[in-house]
Amino acid sequence: YDGKCVFCRIARREEPGTALFPCQYEDLVCFRDIRPGAPHHYLVVPVEHMGNCKTLKSEHVPIVKRMMEVGKAVLQRNNFSDLNDIRMGFHWPPFCTISHLHLHVLAPASQLGFLSRLVYRINSYWFIT
Repeated sequence: YDGKCVFCRIARREEPGTALFPCQYEDLVCFRDIRPGAPHHYLVVPVEHMGNCKTLKSEHVPIVKRMMEVGKAVLQRNNFSDLNDIRMGFHWPPFCTISHLHLHVLAPASQLGFLSRLVYRINSYWFIT
């Protein structure tokens, strides 16, 4: 836990202004992005402080898979069912503003605006899907 990390505080429910979605895993939380790039834009975050995506190793594959499951489940619970029209990924350092691992879940990808298409561009130098 890092008391200076806003995602740590959100995950521990210490930020009353951030509503958490129901999540099927106790070690993950999901909430709306404060600067949405799409009609549905959520962040899936581990409760335990983890570094950014550059620190991921092969043993982290299960948690990343669970993060993706949570993202899809939250989309479906919020009445978005076309899972072929979504984008999920991580910003690659130094392009991530918070160094606590967080998966961006955006939908519908077909409705991303010009700037969002750039910021969340598939497998670009700054965003990895």
